[in-house]
Amino acid sequence: MTDDREGRVRAMVDRAASRMLDATVLERIGIAIASTLLALLIGLGIVAAAGHNPFRFAYQLIVGSFGSERAVARTLRYSVLFVLAGVAVAVAFRAGVFNIGVQGQFVVGGFATVVTIVRVAPHLPNGTGSGIVLMLIGTIAAIVAGGLYAALPGVLKAYSGANEIITTIMLNFIAIGAVGWLVAGRFGDPEATATRTERLPEHVELPSVVFDDPNLSIVGILLTVAVVVLVAAVMARTSFGYDMVTSGYQETAATYSGVDARRMIVSTMTLSGMVAGLGGAVFAIMIQGYFTDPSGIGNYGFDAIAVSLLAANNPVGVVPAGLLFGGLESAGSHIQINSDVPVQLIDGIVGLVVLFVAVPELFRIVARRTGLGGDDE
Repeated sequence: MTDDREGRVRAMVDRAASRMLDATVLERIGIAIASTLLALLIGLGIVAAAGHNPFRFAYQLIVGSFGSERAVARTLRYSVLFVLAGVAVAVAFRAGVFNIGVQGQFVVGGFATVVTIVRVAPHLPNGTGSGIVLMLIGTIAAIVAGGLYAALPGVLKAYSGANEIITTIMLNFIAIGAVGWLVAGRFGDPEATATRTERLPEHVELPSVVFDDPNLSIVGILLTVAVVVLVAAVMARTSFGYDMVTSGYQETAATYSGVDARRMIVSTMTLSGMVAGLGGAVFAIMIQGYFTDPSGIGNYGFDAIAVSLLAANNPVGVVPAGLLFGGLESAGSHIQINSDVPVQLIDGIVGLVVLFVAVPELFRIVARRTGLGGDDE
């Protein structure tokens, strides 16, 4: 009886997750735009009701996101992380596997990057060439660490029937707690005033060209675009990608066609974790230059769930969704400094966007009632 109930719940979750996937491309774009605009309008209404000037708030949103070169660089910096984490979520969700553990995989990947580079650096000479080698080694370490950490709940789901939603959530807390303990202990920098690891060597840095921002590199942006293109191509143009989606949503059909569905579930989670680990490497190398207590690095992995949802779990669609969330994050930082409007309203707007994206049928009904949508079938 319990198995039947769990099966029904699982089917309901699958239908909810695939609702956006059933929409046409134009419907997806329309739903995303309508969700964002409606969330912003309601957010401005809340600002006005709280006694603040909604027009000034809207102005600060724009200025804080794209109003200056510094704001654009800040938006792109956040967007790089949201896109990479969003692609990690989209890989799993697209294949019918719910990886809620991207935050933990991001943390493990970033920590592995820093520890690897710090430990290997003394054995190589200083210089640009050594810096490139160290960054490559650190990035590989992050990809491997993130992939292995995600493979664990994949194995548990595939071979023991464990609920991956629960296991990945728990592994988030384990990663944050364990890495925080290691940063504060064995791998901490005793000379630092804050809890963090040693800094990466000075020659381990990405070039700051195009943008005059030490925490943003065109290399990080290009790497993110390359990951999006590669993952999209794998998902849409290869038999491996097709088998991933089939195994997640139609396990019986996949097995009948000769695909090992359980192995594909593990492969899907591993690929998702590898992308999340790469995001952690970019964060550690391009932005921080060290690794600190993971409870304070930002909720990129958690917010990535909303990014992927807004993009209908499409790796290419994650790019504009990531830019939107990056802009909101950047605007939040700007508003916190230059306005008396509570920055928590930004989180409220993001929550409203997710809420409206999660109910696409609402917009289809409105479109049909107003004559803007297609006829009922």
